[in-house]
Amino acid sequence: MAMPQSFDPLHDLDGQWTTTLADRHLPPRDLPHARFECLDGRLVMTPAEAGANSFGEAKLIRILGPAAEVGGLYVYGPVNLTFDPRTWIQPDITVLHTVPKTDDEDRWVPVRYCTMAVEFVSPASRHQDHLHKPRRCAEAGVPYFMRVEIVRRLRQVSVQLLALDDGSAYRKVVEARVGQRFRSELPFPIDFDPVELLP
Repeated sequence: MAMPQSFDPLHDLDGQWTTTLADRHLPPRDLPHARFECLDGRLVMTPAEAGANSFGEAKLIRILGPAAEVGGLYVYGPVNLTFDPRTWIQPDITVLHTVPKTDDEDRWVPVRYCTMAVEFVSPASRHQDHLHKPRRCAEAGVPYFMRVEIVRRLRQVSVQLLALDDGSAYRKVVEARVGQRFRSELPFPIDFDPVELLP
């Protein structure tokens, strides 16, 4: 008599993932701190951010927070920004114009509540951060997308702000590097030198 095979959700549910299945099976016991995003039912797992990115994210939240709040916006860390039940991403920072209304929305934040998604580029997710995530956010009508890239060993930081141009694609409106001021009045007043994101 053949032994029953054990159920491995990461393998057995490949291509079938939904928010409901994620609530039931994620995170797996052996990967309690893994980060899972989902694109059309397929999970994408990435390791924890590098220390430089983590520091930069925390610092940028402090920089953005006060002006965002004055403008009636809310600055969150990573959330499950949800496009449909089979697709969600976890921006490193998420600026919302609407606070989730229910526990379910708090776990699976509707993309229509998002004003700006912020991604810190990492080697493990470079392709996603430059192509897939901004494309999905633009198609969903997220007005702004910010991309930050830190090269720790060279003490380099670049920050780009993209804005919806024709309703379905982004165009770059502001870019700054270490030693320059990153200034924008939208989606709220922002003014800092990218060097501030380095420890």
